[in-house]
Amino acid sequence: MKHLITSVFLTAAMATPLLADGHTPPAPDNAMVYFIGLSDGDTVASPVAVRFGLSGMGIAPAGQDMEGTGHHHLLINRPPLGEGEWGDEEWDYGLPVDDNHLHFGKGQTEVTLDLEPGVYTLQMALGSGSHVPYGPGLVTEVITITVE
Repeated sequence: MKHLITSVFLTAAMATPLLADGHTPPAPDNAMVYFIGLSDGDTVASPVAVRFGLSGMGIAPAGQDMEGTGHHHLLINRPPLGEGEWGDEEWDYGLPVDDNHLHFGKGQTEVTLDLEPGVYTLQMALGSGSHVPYGPGLVTEVITITVE
């Protein structure tokens, strides 16, 4: 998959406070992430603007020690989070940094992707300062888009 990422700075995993059991603190019950202006089944032209929505929490750069905050991750063409290569333990580890796992550790809330024509799956996840997904409540359903 060839793409050009505009305004994205990939960051290495940074320290963030964890609970005594090594997990990320829980997010508020009312928190959710969502795509803005992009829906399952959409057909779009490249470059594709992807905007990230968040309610019930705030955005902070990776490594920030602020309760109730996180940063976005965009997952492209991979199994739905929680059904991937790590199985149920996937929530306990930071997401990798590669073409399928884009990190927005500077607190970005949008990206423009230059995608080749084809069908793509997208999923968003809010992660802690160490890139650990908060869990099922802060992960979108997978959407499928077609790029013409």
